[in-house]
Amino acid sequence: MILRPALITCQSKPALPLSHVYQLGWVGQASISDISLLLVLASGTFLLAGTVKGAVGLGLPMTAIGILSQAIDPRIAIPLVVFPAMLSNVWQVWRMGETRRALKDYWIFAVFLIVVLWFTTSITAQVSKGTLLVILGSAVILFSASSLLAQPPRLPARYDRPAQAVAGALAGLLGGLTAIWAPPMVIYLLARRVGKDEFVRASGLLLLVGTLPLAAGFWHHGLLDGEVAPLSALMVLPTIAGFQIGAMIRKRMDAQRFQSVVLMVFFLLGLNILRQGLWP
Repeated sequence: MILRPALITCQSKPALPLSHVYQLGWVGQASISDISLLLVLASGTFLLAGTVKGAVGLGLPMTAIGILSQAIDPRIAIPLVVFPAMLSNVWQVWRMGETRRALKDYWIFAVFLIVVLWFTTSITAQVSKGTLLVILGSAVILFSASSLLAQPPRLPARYDRPAQAVAGALAGLLGGLTAIWAPPMVIYLLARRVGKDEFVRASGLLLLVGTLPLAAGFWHHGLLDGEVAPLSALMVLPTIAGFQIGAMIRKRMDAQRFQSVVLMVFFLLGLNILRQGLWP
């Protein structure tokens, strides 16, 4: 078995490969505390990410990757979100309904997203940790800043198809590298001036569509392997619990205020990730 350097950057001890802390059989090289640390960190992160997703409809990969990248190699943090993201978006699409009509409206975006994302996943395994951190931090900053600032200019209907192609390709490029393709998607939907329900429906569908080639591409190129995939599947459980917490927050707290707080946290998190990439 070829082991990749999935670094856990705890300052109190040397960095450990994921296989050393994840496979229980390697008792001689990893203590129970190492395994527990990884599971507690990932479980708490996906509980929070699920809460954000349940409250505002977006932000699961952003939250999970943004936090985990502070502690582990982004080449492990990024594929960890695959199964929780897939489940959360299945739930969102099912809850909103009108899937066939949404596919008819956004099929161009979906096709470009799928094709570009699939090819881009082959690059992720070859990109250095520092480069990935810079791309990831920039994506988080772009998403949070574009969502906090004023809406983009209105997109005329006659330009919708080429806009879908461009936004889908950009989303695929960003998603294949970082598993985060929301920024181009959000900017496109805001420019379309879609309603609140349509925004949630379209974003859920396009996020779900993207997770399929993402999972296949990461698996094919060795990022979502027999070590990472089971841990990603396990993180579905805290994600589901987070959904329920997020739903309760959405009912009791002003959604716009909560979203603004989350976006500000994302912005600061993105700045810190960018700093790590530029000045390790």
